[in-house]
Amino acid sequence: MKQKKLLWLATLVVIAALFAGCKGGGDSSAQGESTSNQYAIVFKSTGNPYGERQMGGFEDGIREQGFQAILRAPDLPTAEAQIQMIEQLIAQRVAAICIVGNDFDALQPVLTNAMNQGIKIFSLDSAVNPASRMTHVNQADSEKIGQTLVEAAFDLAGGSGEFAILSATSQASNQNLWIDYMKKELEKSQYANLTLVKIAYGDDLRDKSTSETEALLASYPNLKVIVAPTTVGIAAAAKVTSDRGLAGKVHVTGLGLPSEMAEYIDNGSCPYMYLWNPIDVGYLGAYVGTALVAGSITGQTGETFNAGRLGSYTITAAPDGGTEVLLGPPFKFEPSNINDWKSVY
Repeated sequence: MKQKKLLWLATLVVIAALFAGCKGGGDSSAQGESTSNQYAIVFKSTGNPYGERQMGGFEDGIREQGFQAILRAPDLPTAEAQIQMIEQLIAQRVAAICIVGNDFDALQPVLTNAMNQGIKIFSLDSAVNPASRMTHVNQADSEKIGQTLVEAAFDLAGGSGEFAILSATSQASNQNLWIDYMKKELEKSQYANLTLVKIAYGDDLRDKSTSETEALLASYPNLKVIVAPTTVGIAAAAKVTSDRGLAGKVHVTGLGLPSEMAEYIDNGSCPYMYLWNPIDVGYLGAYVGTALVAGSITGQTGETFNAGRLGSYTITAAPDGGTEVLLGPPFKFEPSNINDWKSVY
């Protein structure tokens, strides 16, 4: 009888230990690393051809590695809309979230919460602050972009005159950084006769970018160049100047998609422009995400990783104090090559 009682007590101890172990494991999983095979990207907003191609590249890179891609974009380019989507992805326990930020700082609380739960967070294209991410995937050197755009404005203005910038949103970190470098470049003596009259914001919305372009033309009758470092803005500005018969009088340049800008390069509204391949930007982001989850990189300067068909990359220091991965230099699209690219993206 005594033996049975001892056996029963021992059984209870084992059961209790197993229960405690299961409970402890559950708590650890909630606060530790995600075991999901889902990788999410949250773009700025829907209806943006650049964003659609970027998300497509991300999806290709994730799928070819055998994982599942989740593509998200809110209707409006606001931080609040992105926060809601990120909260949903946290609840899904995805492995990583790639964020194309609508605001540099506003997303920090929700992204920090995600990282605290073991989800790998990195930004792409439009950065969030370094405290909100492990690293950032950048299209090209931001200072070089700013310098290139000022050089284009100077060239198209004939060395002197007024030009304006048509940006995306006033909170877009990538746009703001490029514009800051443009302002710094303008301080050089060779640009003394080139005047930046206004920075307008079209919020990466076609209709608003169109109305902002029309307002620039009405307010500055001597305007020579509109520089739009956003694919939505440059297409809207080129359409307005083309429709008004201003080709050759008010030049449009900036960053645009070849598929959208070919007709304006052909008719002279946009003599030339720049960009990188948004498909490759997204694809590079996919490999950054999987490398972070695998632990082969942690987002520190000097770490290297393989990015599939793009080859090997090294993480470098970013101007904002964090780290970044640079895709490569901006590429110039002009009449001699636009037809080769307009069917690509």
